[in-house]
Order: sequence, then C-alpha cells, then structure tokens
Amino acid sequence: MLTIRNLKKSYGGTPLFEEASLQINYGERVALVGPNGAGKSTIFRIILGQEEADAGTVERDEWTMVGFLPQESEEVGDFSVLEIATGRAGTLDELEKELKAMEDAGQVDSQAYYEAQSKFDALNDPQVEAKAKKMLRGLGYPAENFDRPAREMSGGWIMRAHLARLLVIEPSLLMLDEPTNHLDLMALLWFQDYLKSYSGAILMISHDREFMDAIVDSVHDISDRKLLHYTGNYSDFEKQRQENYERQNNAYKNQQKQIADLQAFANKFRSVSSKASQAQSKLKEIERMEKIEKPAAPRKPFRFQIPEPPRGGQKALELDSVHFAYGQHKVYEGLGLAIERGERTVLVGPNGSGKSTLLKLLAGELIPQQGKVVPGHNAKIGYFSQHRSATLNPNNSVLTEVMEANPVLREDEARGILGSFMFRKDEVYKMTKVLSGGEKSRLNLIKFLVDPPNILLMDEPTTHLDILTVESLILALENYAGTLVFISHDVHFIKKLAKDVIHVANGNAKRFHGDWDYFIEKSGAGNERAALTAE
Repeated sequence: MLTIRNLKKSYGGTPLFEEASLQINYGERVALVGPNGAGKSTIFRIILGQEEADAGTVERDEWTMVGFLPQESEEVGDFSVLEIATGRAGTLDELEKELKAMEDAGQVDSQAYYEAQSKFDALNDPQVEAKAKKMLRGLGYPAENFDRPAREMSGGWIMRAHLARLLVIEPSLLMLDEPTNHLDLMALLWFQDYLKSYSGAILMISHDREFMDAIVDSVHDISDRKLLHYTGNYSDFEKQRQENYERQNNAYKNQQKQIADLQAFANKFRSVSSKASQAQSKLKEIERMEKIEKPAAPRKPFRFQIPEPPRGGQKALELDSVHFAYGQHKVYEGLGLAIERGERTVLVGPNGSGKSTLLKLLAGELIPQQGKVVPGHNAKIGYFSQHRSATLNPNNSVLTEVMEANPVLREDEARGILGSFMFRKDEVYKMTKVLSGGEKSRLNLIKFLVDPPNILLMDEPTTHLDILTVESLILALENYAGTLVFISHDVHFIKKLAKDVIHVANGNAKRFHGDWDYFIEKSGAGNERAALTAE
C-alpha cells in the first residue's frame, strides 16, 4: 500500500538518510525508530507530501487513505470537543472545498480525490456522532465535556479530540507521531487494545517501548543514514540489532586479521627473491577482497551523574492528617504518610485517584485545607511537573535557563552538560518557548542535574523523552543519593527504579514494602500495566 524507494534527504549539506527504502503492506504495524534528529518526522512529512525528498520516490496504492496524527494540535477556535471529533470543526468544509477544486480541475480520477472523498463520506455518515462519542469515551472524555469549547481544555485533551476524529474516519494507513504522549494510562490501554484489532495498517513513531511491543510486528531503524528493517516488536528489534552488530563486528575483525596476516607475509618476503611472487600474490589477494565496513555499535544511553545533594534528615517528608478537596470533591481526609530518606517510591492507582494531587501536596504546590505537610531537616525539594513548559522562562535561551538554575556554573560547564543532552552548538541559544515537548523535558532534567534537590518528586518524567534518554535517566537515578517519589505508566522505568510502592485509591495511600514484582504478587493484578490502575 505504501512503498518508499531510495529516499535521500539532506539539510545544509548534511545527509539525514540515503537510499532509504520501506514498504508497508495492508494490515501491517510498523514502528519507525532512531535517535532524535535522525529524520523520523522528516520521513513522515515526505510521505504526506509536506516536504520534498532530494531523491527517491514515494508510491501509494490508488485506494490507500492516509490519516495522520501530529505531535502538536492546531488551533481549535470556538468549536466544541464533539465538533472536532466529528469533523464539523472545519474539516468537512475543507474537504468539500478540496473536492470542488479537483472536480473543477478534472481530477476526479486521482488518488487525492478518492482520499478526500473517502474522508468526507466517513464524516458525513449518519452514525458519525455516535462513533465520535464512543472514541471520546474510550480516550477518557467524560460525556459532560463533549459540548465544552475545546479551547477550555489542555493541549493533551485537544489532541485526544483530534485522535477521536482520526479513528472515526478509519484510514487504511494510520500514521501516528508519538500518540501516547498525551494519554493517561487508562486512555493508553484503551487505545492500545483498539489498535490491536484495527483493520488498517499502522506506521508509528513512538518512544513507548511497552506500547510498541504490544502493537508492532516490524521495526525500521534509521541508523548511519540507512533505514534498516527488523521483524518483530521493539524488544525483538533490540535483540536482533545487537546480534547483527556482533556478527558483523566479528566478520570485520576476522577480515582485518586476515588482511594483517597477508600484509605481514608480503612485508616480510617481498624482498626475498624466492618468495617475492608469493608476497605479490598475497597483496593481490588483499586487493581482490570485498572489504567489510566496520559496523557502528548500537546506540547506547549517555551516562551522567547527578551530583550529591545536601544531606537531609532521616524523615524526608511527612503528611499529618491531611484533608484536601477540589470544591465539593474530597480527595483526602485525614491522610497520613511518611517518606524516609533514600526511598525510591512509585505512586500507582486508578486514573483520578489523586496520585498527582498527592505529589503536589508533598511538593508544596498545593496547600491542604486541614493538616500539614512537614518537610524533614534540611529538605530541598525538586518537583518535576507534567507541565514542563510552566517551569521554564519563555524569554530565556536554553543556555540562560541552565545558568540561572545554578549561578556559580561556568558557561563551558553548562554547554558541556547541554551537549550531553543533545543541545549542541547554536541550539543552546534557542528560546525555551520554541522547544518541543522532548526538548523541554530534557532541559528540565538538566536543571535538576546542575542544582540537585535531596527530595525529587517526578510526575510522568518519561513523557516526551526518547528511549535512550529514558535509559540515561534511569542510570542517573539509580545512583542518585537523594529521595525519589514518582508517578509513571512506563513499566520498564518503574521496574528499574521502584523499591517501594504506594497504592493510591479511594482517599487512601497504602504502602507496599517491596519492589514492583512484590506489588504485582500482592495486588493480584493480571498483568503489569493492569497493576498500575488496580482499584
């Protein structure tokens, strides 16, 4: 249904990829992976016709309808959530104009006309509103919000409305760019189950390894300007990539040894008349060889160390008989909780149970109506919010933001740390207001790195981070000398870091003194992701 042949693309003379080829057949589920800046989103834009390749072709079957979910949502005007999900928020009008223009130009037999007509028909279906409501409910929207103006909602909720519209249309090729970034766990699980039985093909960019493992059946990796194909899910890809590297590296080493032996023989005997012809023969043998390139080692997470923070008291934080409510909605009544120095604790529980509220109470971002939050001796609290942009000065450059976090930091030290987090050269002068979600997350991590707290509270820290950066963060937090309390729906992240689990539900916070496997056993959850939302 989609074939890419020998694609080449460069920016400023630097090639992103060369001779990249990819084929997607009906019903396939494909992940496009690679480090930040490798060209994943560029390939998406070329497929969608938003950008031209330097060379190569993109071919689509005549009857292939493409639907695309970008990372960021467009303006929503005064339209309601349901109007976006049903296409009444301008999408239908735009499609109608496209169809009329193509009819006037005599292009009714074109692939573009078929695609526009199919989308128009899907959104004109008498059942479109019922379908849209079903998708919105699955993605976590309460029915009372269907008619709310979308501009009153956060960017993540607006993205869900756009995703609902895409699922209503049911394109034969669904292109998803980081689709899980804006989903809470319950919506993610629903979406994951929905995609498992989706009839069309899927091409996705994602940094969620659990999601890819559940959905995809092949992976294309952008590596060293090539597009390499692997069969299986993401875990299969990692294993195959390592095996391929070891095999190619062994072949390279063996050939290099063979060349060295032949060259040594030639060097030793080329001036010996009785063996000169043999020496020459060895040199010719080297010339005739098809040389094996030294393979690039699989990308590894970069290692960084969080400096040792000031030592705090044995009791890091304590909640004493805390009452908290949003208006008439009571979240906690008389909640007591103690966090000890050095603990590694994950908060889990059903959506809406109060996990983020508890983290904000611990951070001092929310003040209880009764009771108190008692920081321990010499407590220095760092709060890593879900809303990363709110913690950045939009008028600061990346470099300024880091240096203001620690005024004694030298510029060369700041630039060195920024380079480790892929802010290189002139990128350090970018204003924080133009950064992507992933860049904002990395910048916030750097701020903690240069001025570390001894109590680190993190709400979904892996959102917007690529897989290698998540691994780097895990390595750093494993050696972090302070206290860590976090919320995450990344099971891999939890398993690596959590030594205690607090289950939040029905206004209670129950502690399980053990790691994630211990909690799975004691909670009786059927699987790891189900355990995250267990009642």
